[in-house]
Amino acid sequence: MNPLEIKTKQIDDYFMSFQKMYPKAYDKKTTNPYTKTRVILMNGTEYESVWFLHQFARHCDVQEIKEALSLVRSQEQQQQKMIACLKPLDESILETTLAYEQLAIDLTATLAQTDVNKNNIEALDFALLEDFDHLYRYSNLMMLDMPKADPADLVGKFTEIMPGRPTLAHHRYPKDNLRKAMNADKSDLYSKLVAGIITAAEQQTMNYYMNIAQWYKNDLGRQLYSEIGMVEEEHVTQYESLKDPTCTWLEQWVLHEYTEAYLYYSMAEQEVVPHIKQIWEQFFEMECAHLQLACQMLEKYEKTAPNKVIGKGEFPQLLQLGTNKDYVRDVLERTVMLTSNRQRYVDVMNLPANADFFQYQEKVIADVNSTPSHAVVAEAIAKTGQDYRFQDKAHPIKELQNRKKDNTELARSRTEVK
Repeated sequence: MNPLEIKTKQIDDYFMSFQKMYPKAYDKKTTNPYTKTRVILMNGTEYESVWFLHQFARHCDVQEIKEALSLVRSQEQQQQKMIACLKPLDESILETTLAYEQLAIDLTATLAQTDVNKNNIEALDFALLEDFDHLYRYSNLMMLDMPKADPADLVGKFTEIMPGRPTLAHHRYPKDNLRKAMNADKSDLYSKLVAGIITAAEQQTMNYYMNIAQWYKNDLGRQLYSEIGMVEEEHVTQYESLKDPTCTWLEQWVLHEYTEAYLYYSMAEQEVVPHIKQIWEQFFEMECAHLQLACQMLEKYEKTAPNKVIGKGEFPQLLQLGTNKDYVRDVLERTVMLTSNRQRYVDVMNLPANADFFQYQEKVIADVNSTPSHAVVAEAIAKTGQDYRFQDKAHPIKELQNRKKDNTELARSRTEVK
């Protein structure tokens, strides 16, 4: 599939009425979990597009380009509003949160297994174990606050729920979250897509937690969203730093529109809910029109052919969301002890005692017992005698097998954990 070859309507013909913009929501009880994750992914993709286009406009003094950005941005806003309202009225904050974390886990694992860029893969594997642990922490909050709900059912039992790298170990000195940027001219097209997709997805999670913490119904939940929200800030910092910052604004615009077209086509190919599949197909055509307009601006104002950014335009392998249990277990076994020191991933046991990581940990974790990510599991254990988990077999990490005690030292202390 080549989006440059799709025949589209004029841009103005894609505006929707408010009636058409409001969709039929999915049924939270019967809808496949991966339809829910596709909705979240595309909501985040549109959010990223809107804010990129706003930032571009604020750095542009060419009236024709600003007008084009305004047209496209308004349609991206309509797309985002329609996608966001696919979420049903009766889906709670916490139910939505589990879908966010399932997306983070399975999207990250899928991209890591299909990319060829070592720098991307290492970053994906690193954050994968942290999002995996977040699903476990939120599931224990659900056991406390929604005892009739079963997190395993909400993720369709496609994703295991058990500790990853403990959230306590995620809190790093900000400079340690930056990564080496790729050279876009020398990078595989799919690798550029991967960096853009995962940045948008993690940014959406960050934004959700930034805005939802204050609406949660109790103090522990509010605190947990705030703590994990700080980790999402770290993840966005990591992923956005993978992208080539030397690309021009117009080159970035072309890649943004290409990424959206690629994702909508991928989502449509896998979607099983008919009315949602139709939305993905409709928006794919819209993004083809947006992409072709961006390419025209690139050629006119920078004399640059689109193939510099997206090659001949043919889509690489499509993105398929699905279960990744074995891969997650493998990454756990190989990398659970890793932290980062500037642009390198290192075993926490090999960090010097004066490393910024340890000093930062002392500042933000003044009291382990009252830190929300630990407190929520400790409270769940106190209430029921053990934590909440859904796993197919024993945890691959011995130190994380005990269901009656939350591990607070693994991957954050130089002292060997017994």
